[in-house]
Amino acid sequence: MEERILKKTAVSVLVISLAACLLLPFFPRMQRASEALFTAYREYRTKTKAERLHMTGLELLEYNNAQASEEAGGDVTFPGQLRLELPFGVSGQDLEVTQDYLTQTALIQIPYAGESYFYEHPVLGSSDHMESLMYESQKGYGTVELKMDQVYELRTEYDEAFFYVDFLRPKELYDRVVVIDAGHGGDVPGATKQGVCEKDINLDILLKLKELFDAEEDASIGVYYTRTDDTNPDLEERAGLVNQSDADLLVSIHNNATKSGRMSSINGTQVMYQDTEEEAADGAKELAQIFLEEVTKATGSSNKGLLSGSEVYIMNQSNAPAALIEVGFMTNQEELTKLRSVEYQKRAAQGIYNAILRALEEGY
Repeated sequence: MEERILKKTAVSVLVISLAACLLLPFFPRMQRASEALFTAYREYRTKTKAERLHMTGLELLEYNNAQASEEAGGDVTFPGQLRLELPFGVSGQDLEVTQDYLTQTALIQIPYAGESYFYEHPVLGSSDHMESLMYESQKGYGTVELKMDQVYELRTEYDEAFFYVDFLRPKELYDRVVVIDAGHGGDVPGATKQGVCEKDINLDILLKLKELFDAEEDASIGVYYTRTDDTNPDLEERAGLVNQSDADLLVSIHNNATKSGRMSSINGTQVMYQDTEEEAADGAKELAQIFLEEVTKATGSSNKGLLSGSEVYIMNQSNAPAALIEVGFMTNQEELTKLRSVEYQKRAAQGIYNAILRALEEGY
């Protein structure tokens, strides 16, 4: 048995030795060919990656579309405007989509998507409605950022392999669209009395108004807010939200103070209106009157009348009929105390809510 194994081993060694002797003259050529092949492949990979890295997100999207169409022998079709491939083990329900309507930006967070996700899982679709498309990865998540040219609502769906995104204009979802603005914010406090900032009262009333709309079962009215926290969007962004959402109505919430800033007996609610000839013909003053009536009715505040808002930027630049409400005077001690109370803020919010519904019913 051992003799037979030794014979087989000797034969194998002899064959290998002969093969080595025959191929020995070709080894340098084979080595050079392998090195050349590896170098060419490395250059190809490097060049392709470099080309892609120097592309913008939208350019990469078009590149992916061209590659996919070539492989499929025609255009690739799917539901929605964009198609994102899901990483292994990730379901469509694991993705998180958030939108900032003020800046027309949407973020899509994808678990377990690494730095190379955009290249290993090509995004396909149309660049219509988008100004930019970007991607970054950190802390176990990849984030796709979409910057849109107007306000859109994202409609999403998914299957086992892909996540689909479609873009819908607000008027495709809602019969009427309203933008609500809380004046000031951030490092711009507005009127300030006894340590109380106007920006905070404005926001508190807006958030209580938002609660009323959020609880409303009628989904025919779409409502957008210029801010829901202590930030200060610039005036262009505030007016831009109105115009880029094709809003039917703008409501801006403020609170008043005397010109001197001193405490006084002056109190009550005022409403500003757009007083250009064109706006007057469209019933701007009548719109302001609706808000004045409904807010004073709900709060019990005194009626301080209507004011021209011709110098107010957000009203001048808004394409929608607008009303700017000065709920009360912070320079009146009794009214300041009321404005700080949750109950009074709720009543002010209810009055504004009633006015919005009434205005829309009357054709604004």
